[in-house]
Amino acid sequence: MKTKFSAEVALLKAQNWCAYQERSQDETRRKLRSLGLPASEADEVIATLIEENYINEERFAIAFAGGKFRIKSWGRNKIKAELRTHKVSEYCINKALKSIDENDYRITLRRLIEKKRDTLATADKRKVHYSVLNYLVARGFESDLVSEQLLRLTNDND
Repeated sequence: MKTKFSAEVALLKAQNWCAYQERSQDETRRKLRSLGLPASEADEVIATLIEENYINEERFAIAFAGGKFRIKSWGRNKIKAELRTHKVSEYCINKALKSIDENDYRITLRRLIEKKRDTLATADKRKVHYSVLNYLVARGFESDLVSEQLLRLTNDND
């Protein structure tokens, strides 16, 4: 059985929870529902959290995108998809993706290409190309950008 908290207690718990790390509105709404708060009261608590700047969708999106890129080396497509699951607005998603430095993005992509190529045992260039391409597309990198970098690195090595 769920313990039901009052709106005041839930607000205090949510403030502490949101102060610990950036949270999305959707994530916070689920947390409040897990505390046994009815939807109407949860919306009121979220409105208060937004007013008090505990929740800021844009700030969350930028922190999320930066973290996933730097720590997990995710590409833009995967970050965008994950932000959508958090129900973040397209405006904030675009702003978050623009916050990723293009030079760092390409350097990371090159590093991942080289790392993946080193793990492959085959000498068949086409198999290596498609294996690396599929791997990086699955990590959320744009296929045209991956192909471009693969060709550039292959030409540099020849």
